[in-house]
Amino acid sequence: MAGKSKNDKDESFDGVTVSFGAKFARSDQFKTVFREGMALVEAAAAYLDGDGRKEARKLKPPHSLAYATESMRLTTRLMQLASWLLIRRAVSEGELTPEQAVEEQRKIKLPVSGTEEPTHDFEVLPERLRGLIAESIKLQERVVRLDQMLDFNDQAPAGDVNHPLTSQLSRLQEAFGSGAK
Repeated sequence: MAGKSKNDKDESFDGVTVSFGAKFARSDQFKTVFREGMALVEAAAAYLDGDGRKEARKLKPPHSLAYATESMRLTTRLMQLASWLLIRRAVSEGELTPEQAVEEQRKIKLPVSGTEEPTHDFEVLPERLRGLIAESIKLQERVVRLDQMLDFNDQAPAGDVNHPLTSQLSRLQEAFGSGAK
């Protein structure tokens, strides 16, 4: 963009501030994460519905219980990740407003990185299942980091955010405000 001043950047957006989150959701990096995430969802579904069923039948208790537990955790993890990715993409494509996305985002529970421990029989599970679990945990860690960076609150109207810690305080209230268990 030769010949443009720094002020031209603001004028090209008609004075509207574009958040990092909105920009990132349209980036090649996000598209790569999105494709990888959706490919992992498809691979896991194909495995669990095909070879995984065959491998699970060969397992004896308690290993069959470990398989069932880990495959359910894998499916749940991937559905949460796919939801997060789809919401981000929907906002970037104008299918959801940031406000609608905040509501949808509240339904998604991304755990804190490193909090999910596999069952004690993990090593006896089929290799492909263990590989899918490892890939899903890596994707989860990546998405959790992105989620922290791209908090939807950075896209809220300026009048709604009065303090830099508002988004973090909101998360704490969500986590602890509904009553301790």
